[in-house]
Amino acid sequence: MTDWRIFRGTNEPHDGIAQLPSPQQWRAFDGGPALTTELPAWAPVDIVRASFYQADPQVLDLVNAALYLRRPLLVTGKPGVGKSTLALAVAHELGLGPVLRWPVTSRTTLKDGLYTYDAIRRLHDVSTAKQQDEAETDIGRYITLGPLGTALLPRERPRVLLIDEIDKSDIDLPNDLLNVFEEGEFTIPELERAARGDQSEVHVSTADSGSDDVAVPGGRVRCRAFPFIVLTSNQEREFPPAFLRRCVPLQILPPGHEELMRIVKARLDTDITAEADDLVAEFLRRRDTGDLATDHLLNALYLTFHAARNGGDRALLAQRLLNASPPSTT
Repeated sequence: MTDWRIFRGTNEPHDGIAQLPSPQQWRAFDGGPALTTELPAWAPVDIVRASFYQADPQVLDLVNAALYLRRPLLVTGKPGVGKSTLALAVAHELGLGPVLRWPVTSRTTLKDGLYTYDAIRRLHDVSTAKQQDEAETDIGRYITLGPLGTALLPRERPRVLLIDEIDKSDIDLPNDLLNVFEEGEFTIPELERAARGDQSEVHVSTADSGSDDVAVPGGRVRCRAFPFIVLTSNQEREFPPAFLRRCVPLQILPPGHEELMRIVKARLDTDITAEADDLVAEFLRRRDTGDLATDHLLNALYLTFHAARNGGDRALLAQRLLNASPPSTT
Protein backbone atom coordinates (compact mmCIF):
# COMPACT_ATOMS: atom_id res chain seq x y z
CA MET A 1 0.00 0.00 0.00
CA THR A 2 1.40 3.38 -0.99
CA ASP A 3 1.46 6.39 1.32
CA TRP A 4 0.26 9.75 0.02
CA ARG A 5 2.50 11.54 2.49
CA ILE A 6 5.67 13.18 1.20
CA PHE A 7 6.91 13.98 4.71
CA ARG A 8 6.61 10.76 6.73
CA GLY A 9 8.27 11.66 10.02
CA THR A 10 10.78 8.82 9.70
CA ASN A 11 13.80 11.04 10.48
CA GLU A 12 15.53 9.33 7.55
CA PRO A 13 16.43 11.56 4.55
CA HIS A 14 14.81 10.54 1.27
CA ASP A 15 13.90 11.97 -2.13
CA GLY A 16 10.13 11.88 -1.68
CA ILE A 17 9.82 15.56 -2.59
CA ALA A 18 10.32 14.48 -6.21
CA GLN A 19 6.94 12.72 -5.99
CA LEU A 20 5.06 15.88 -5.01
CA PRO A 21 2.31 16.44 -7.63
CA SER A 22 2.23 19.59 -9.72
CA PRO A 23 0.49 22.47 -7.92
CA GLN A 24 -2.96 23.78 -8.66
CA GLN A 25 -2.80 26.32 -11.47
CA TRP A 26 -3.26 29.29 -9.16
CA ARG A 27 -0.35 28.12 -6.98
CA ALA A 28 2.08 27.49 -9.85
CA PHE A 29 5.04 29.85 -10.14
CA ASP A 30 7.44 30.42 -13.02
CA GLY A 31 10.42 32.24 -11.60
CA GLY A 32 13.69 31.72 -13.37
CA PRO A 33 16.17 30.93 -14.60
CA ALA A 34 16.35 28.19 -11.98
CA LEU A 35 19.25 28.40 -9.57
CA THR A 36 21.63 25.46 -9.65
CA THR A 37 24.09 26.57 -6.98
CA GLU A 38 24.66 24.17 -4.08
CA LEU A 39 22.99 24.88 -0.78
CA PRO A 40 25.16 25.49 2.29
CA ALA A 41 25.97 22.70 4.74
CA TRP A 42 23.83 21.97 7.78
CA ALA A 43 24.96 22.92 11.25
CA PRO A 44 25.59 19.62 13.11
CA VAL A 45 23.37 20.64 16.04
CA ASP A 46 20.43 21.21 13.68
CA ILE A 47 20.84 17.73 12.20
CA VAL A 48 20.68 16.27 15.71
CA ARG A 49 17.55 18.26 16.57
CA ALA A 50 15.87 17.29 13.30
CA SER A 51 16.65 13.59 13.61
CA PHE A 52 15.06 13.34 17.07
CA TYR A 53 11.73 14.95 16.16
CA GLN A 54 8.66 12.82 16.91
CA ALA A 55 5.65 13.65 14.72
CA ASP A 56 2.14 12.38 15.42
CA PRO A 57 -0.36 11.56 12.62
CA GLN A 58 -2.11 14.95 12.81
CA VAL A 59 1.19 16.76 12.36
CA LEU A 60 2.11 14.52 9.41
CA ASP A 61 -1.21 15.13 7.67
CA LEU A 62 -1.16 18.90 8.00
CA VAL A 63 2.52 19.25 7.05
CA ASN A 64 1.75 17.32 3.90
CA ALA A 65 -1.36 19.42 3.28
CA ALA A 66 0.85 22.52 3.30
CA LEU A 67 3.34 20.84 0.94
CA TYR A 68 0.63 19.78 -1.52
CA LEU A 69 -1.25 23.09 -1.42
CA ARG A 70 1.88 25.29 -1.46
CA ARG A 71 0.55 27.22 1.53
CA PRO A 72 2.29 28.42 4.72
CA LEU A 73 1.84 26.26 7.81
CA LEU A 74 0.75 28.24 10.88
CA VAL A 75 1.86 26.21 13.91
CA THR A 76 0.44 27.15 17.32
CA GLY A 77 1.00 25.66 20.73
CA LYS A 78 2.59 26.21 24.08
CA PRO A 79 6.32 26.97 24.28
CA GLY A 80 8.45 23.84 24.14
CA VAL A 81 6.13 21.55 22.13
CA GLY A 82 8.49 21.46 19.13
CA LYS A 83 7.03 24.06 16.77
CA SER A 84 10.39 25.32 15.52
CA THR A 85 11.96 21.86 15.42
CA LEU A 86 9.25 20.74 13.01
CA ALA A 87 10.76 22.97 10.31
CA LEU A 88 14.15 21.33 10.84
CA ALA A 89 12.62 17.85 10.64
CA VAL A 90 10.89 18.56 7.32
CA ALA A 91 13.96 20.15 5.75
CA HIS A 92 16.22 17.31 6.89
CA GLU A 93 14.00 14.42 5.86
CA LEU A 94 13.17 15.88 2.43
CA GLY A 95 16.70 17.06 1.66
CA LEU A 96 15.72 20.72 1.23
CA GLY A 97 18.84 22.25 2.74
CA PRO A 98 19.31 24.05 6.03
CA VAL A 99 16.36 26.00 7.36
CA LEU A 100 16.22 29.73 6.72
CA ARG A 101 15.30 31.45 9.98
CA TRP A 102 13.46 34.74 10.42
CA PRO A 103 12.93 35.52 14.14
CA VAL A 104 10.19 38.11 14.59
CA THR A 105 10.03 40.92 17.15
CA SER A 106 7.66 43.85 17.69
CA ARG A 107 9.92 45.97 15.44
CA THR A 108 10.14 43.53 12.53
CA THR A 109 8.91 44.74 9.14
CA LEU A 110 8.28 42.92 5.86
CA LYS A 111 11.35 44.54 4.33
CA ASP A 112 13.53 42.96 7.03
CA GLY A 113 12.57 39.54 5.72
CA LEU A 114 12.93 40.45 2.05
CA TYR A 115 16.21 42.35 1.80
CA THR A 116 18.48 44.97 3.33
CA TYR A 117 20.17 47.84 1.50
CA ASP A 118 23.24 49.50 3.01
CA ALA A 119 22.69 52.97 1.56
CA ILE A 120 25.17 54.65 3.91
CA ARG A 121 28.06 52.39 2.92
CA ARG A 122 27.23 52.83 -0.75
CA LEU A 123 27.11 56.62 -0.40
CA HIS A 124 30.53 56.54 1.27
CA ASP A 125 32.00 54.29 -1.44
CA VAL A 126 30.52 56.39 -4.27
CA SER A 127 31.93 59.55 -2.73
CA THR A 128 35.34 57.93 -2.34
CA ALA A 129 35.27 56.64 -5.94
CA LYS A 130 34.50 60.14 -7.28
CA GLN A 131 37.34 61.66 -5.29
CA GLN A 132 39.73 59.07 -6.70
CA ASP A 133 38.26 59.28 -10.20
CA GLU A 134 37.22 55.61 -10.12
CA ALA A 135 34.20 53.88 -11.63
CA GLU A 136 31.05 53.74 -9.48
CA THR A 137 30.73 50.56 -7.44
CA ASP A 138 28.16 47.87 -8.26
CA ILE A 139 24.93 48.41 -6.31
CA GLY A 140 24.61 44.67 -5.75
CA ARG A 141 27.44 44.82 -3.21
CA TYR A 142 25.14 46.69 -0.83
CA ILE A 143 22.07 44.49 -1.04
CA THR A 144 21.52 41.27 0.91
CA LEU A 145 18.42 39.14 0.57
CA GLY A 146 16.73 38.35 3.89
CA PRO A 147 15.42 34.91 4.92
CA LEU A 148 12.10 35.35 3.12
CA GLY A 149 13.78 36.89 0.07
CA THR A 150 16.25 33.99 -0.09
CA ALA A 151 13.44 31.43 0.25
CA LEU A 152 11.72 32.98 -2.78
CA LEU A 153 14.68 32.55 -5.12
CA PRO A 154 13.81 30.38 -8.16
CA ARG A 155 14.87 26.86 -7.24
CA GLU A 156 13.41 23.62 -8.57
CA ARG A 157 12.76 22.42 -5.03
CA PRO A 158 11.33 24.46 -2.17
CA ARG A 159 13.45 25.90 0.62
CA VAL A 160 12.20 25.69 4.19
CA LEU A 161 11.65 29.01 5.96
CA LEU A 162 10.93 29.34 9.68
CA ILE A 163 9.17 32.59 10.62
CA ASP A 164 9.46 32.29 14.37
CA GLU A 165 7.00 33.83 16.86
CA ILE A 166 4.89 35.72 14.33
CA ASP A 167 2.52 36.58 17.21
CA LYS A 168 5.16 38.97 18.57
CA SER A 169 5.05 41.08 15.40
CA ASP A 170 3.65 44.53 14.84
CA ILE A 171 -0.08 44.39 14.04
CA ASP A 172 0.57 45.13 10.34
CA LEU A 173 3.09 42.38 9.51
CA PRO A 174 0.63 39.48 8.92
CA ASN A 175 -1.34 41.59 6.43
CA ASP A 176 1.88 42.83 4.81
CA LEU A 177 2.88 39.21 4.15
CA LEU A 178 -0.32 38.40 2.25
CA ASN A 179 0.73 39.69 -1.15
CA VAL A 180 4.10 37.95 -1.02
CA PHE A 181 2.44 34.68 0.01
CA GLU A 182 -0.07 34.97 -2.83
CA GLU A 183 2.22 36.15 -5.61
CA GLY A 184 5.41 34.35 -4.63
CA GLU A 185 7.48 37.35 -5.61
CA PHE A 186 8.70 40.81 -4.65
CA THR A 187 10.66 43.63 -6.21
CA ILE A 188 13.70 45.55 -5.00
CA PRO A 189 13.17 49.21 -6.02
CA GLU A 190 16.88 50.01 -5.88
CA LEU A 191 17.56 47.26 -8.43
CA GLU A 192 14.56 48.21 -10.58
CA ARG A 193 16.09 51.65 -10.99
CA ALA A 194 19.44 50.09 -11.88
CA ALA A 195 17.71 47.87 -14.46
CA ARG A 196 16.38 50.94 -16.23
CA GLY A 197 19.98 52.02 -16.67
CA ASP A 198 22.81 49.74 -17.76
CA GLN A 199 22.48 47.02 -15.10
CA SER A 200 19.67 44.72 -16.20
CA GLU A 201 20.98 41.92 -13.97
CA VAL A 202 22.59 42.53 -10.58
CA HIS A 203 24.23 39.96 -8.32
CA VAL A 204 23.40 40.17 -4.61
CA SER A 205 24.26 38.18 -1.50
CA THR A 206 21.73 35.99 0.32
CA ALA A 207 20.82 34.89 3.84
CA ASP A 208 22.77 31.66 3.26
CA SER A 209 26.07 32.21 5.02
CA GLY A 210 29.08 31.65 2.79
CA SER A 211 27.06 30.99 -0.37
CA ASP A 212 27.66 32.49 -3.81
CA ASP A 213 25.94 35.68 -4.91
CA VAL A 214 22.79 35.24 -7.02
CA ALA A 215 21.49 37.17 -10.02
CA VAL A 216 18.34 39.28 -9.70
CA PRO A 217 17.14 40.16 -13.23
CA GLY A 218 15.24 43.42 -13.46
CA GLY A 219 15.13 43.85 -9.70
CA ARG A 220 12.48 41.13 -9.33
CA VAL A 221 12.66 37.93 -7.27
CA ARG A 222 10.06 35.28 -8.10
CA CYS A 223 9.96 31.73 -6.81
CA ARG A 224 9.81 28.61 -8.96
CA ALA A 225 8.86 26.22 -6.16
CA PHE A 226 6.89 27.92 -3.41
CA PRO A 227 8.87 27.59 -0.16
CA PHE A 228 7.67 25.46 2.72
CA ILE A 229 6.99 28.19 5.28
CA VAL A 230 6.48 27.41 8.96
CA LEU A 231 5.09 30.28 11.04
CA THR A 232 5.12 29.64 14.77
CA SER A 233 2.89 31.28 17.35
CA ASN A 234 2.62 30.99 21.11
CA GLN A 235 -0.99 32.25 20.77
CA GLU A 236 -0.27 35.64 22.33
CA ARG A 237 -2.57 37.38 19.82
CA GLU A 238 -5.18 36.75 17.15
CA PHE A 239 -4.50 37.08 13.43
CA PRO A 240 -6.58 38.76 10.69
CA PRO A 241 -9.08 36.43 8.94
CA ALA A 242 -7.47 37.09 5.55
CA PHE A 243 -4.12 35.91 6.90
CA LEU A 244 -5.61 32.79 8.47
CA ARG A 245 -7.37 31.86 5.21
CA ARG A 246 -4.04 31.68 3.43
CA CYS A 247 -2.42 29.35 5.98
CA VAL A 248 -2.81 25.70 6.86
CA PRO A 249 -3.47 25.71 10.65
CA LEU A 250 -1.76 23.20 12.93
CA GLN A 251 -2.08 23.17 16.71
CA ILE A 252 0.48 21.03 18.50
CA LEU A 253 -0.78 19.88 21.89
CA PRO A 254 1.59 19.10 24.76
CA PRO A 255 2.61 15.41 24.59
CA GLY A 256 1.00 12.88 26.92
CA HIS A 257 2.70 10.08 28.86
CA GLU A 258 3.09 7.67 25.93
CA GLU A 259 4.39 10.39 23.59
CA LEU A 260 6.82 11.64 26.23
CA MET A 261 8.21 8.15 26.71
CA ARG A 262 8.80 7.91 22.94
CA ILE A 263 10.62 11.25 23.02
CA VAL A 264 12.72 10.15 25.99
CA LYS A 265 13.66 6.89 24.26
CA ALA A 266 14.66 8.78 21.11
CA ARG A 267 16.73 11.41 22.91
CA LEU A 268 18.33 9.73 25.93
CA ASP A 269 20.35 6.60 26.71
CA THR A 270 18.63 3.30 27.41
CA ASP A 271 19.77 3.31 31.06
CA ILE A 272 18.10 6.69 31.62
CA THR A 273 14.94 5.63 29.81
CA ALA A 274 14.57 2.58 32.04
CA GLU A 275 14.19 4.84 35.07
CA ALA A 276 12.07 7.53 33.43
CA ASP A 277 8.50 6.44 34.09
CA ASP A 278 8.05 7.93 37.56
CA LEU A 279 9.67 11.24 36.62
CA VAL A 280 7.50 11.49 33.49
CA ALA A 281 4.40 11.05 35.66
CA GLU A 282 5.64 13.74 38.07
CA PHE A 283 6.41 16.06 35.14
CA LEU A 284 2.87 15.67 33.78
CA ARG A 285 1.37 16.42 37.19
CA ARG A 286 3.41 19.59 37.56
CA ARG A 287 2.91 20.67 33.93
CA ASP A 288 -0.83 20.93 34.50
CA THR A 289 -0.23 23.75 36.98
CA GLY A 290 2.88 25.44 35.57
CA ASP A 291 4.82 26.39 32.45
CA LEU A 292 6.94 23.31 31.93
CA ALA A 293 8.21 22.25 28.50
CA THR A 294 9.51 18.88 27.31
CA ASP A 295 13.13 20.01 27.48
CA HIS A 296 12.69 20.52 31.24
CA LEU A 297 11.82 16.84 31.53
CA LEU A 298 14.80 15.76 29.42
CA ASN A 299 17.13 17.95 31.48
CA ALA A 300 15.74 16.54 34.73
CA LEU A 301 16.09 12.94 33.57
CA TYR A 302 19.66 13.43 32.38
CA LEU A 303 20.85 15.27 35.47
CA THR A 304 19.12 13.12 38.08
CA PHE A 305 20.40 9.92 36.47
CA HIS A 306 24.04 11.01 36.54
CA ALA A 307 23.77 12.78 39.91
CA ALA A 308 22.21 9.70 41.53
CA ARG A 309 25.15 7.58 40.33
CA ASN A 310 27.46 9.87 42.30
CA GLY A 311 25.61 10.31 45.55
CA GLY A 312 23.04 12.94 44.51
CA ASP A 313 19.45 13.00 45.77
CA ARG A 314 17.45 12.14 42.66
CA ALA A 315 14.04 13.05 44.07
CA LEU A 316 15.20 16.39 45.47
CA LEU A 317 16.96 17.40 42.25
CA ALA A 318 13.91 16.47 40.20
CA GLN A 319 11.66 18.54 42.44
CA ARG A 320 13.92 21.58 42.11
CA LEU A 321 14.29 21.29 38.34
CA LEU A 322 10.57 20.87 37.75
CA ASN A 323 9.51 23.80 39.92
CA ALA A 324 8.16 26.70 37.83
CA SER A 325 10.99 26.83 35.35
CA PRO A 326 10.94 29.56 32.66
CA PRO A 327 9.27 28.18 29.50
CA SER A 328 11.30 27.16 26.48
CA THR A 329 10.83 29.07 23.19
CA THR A 330 11.16 26.14 20.74
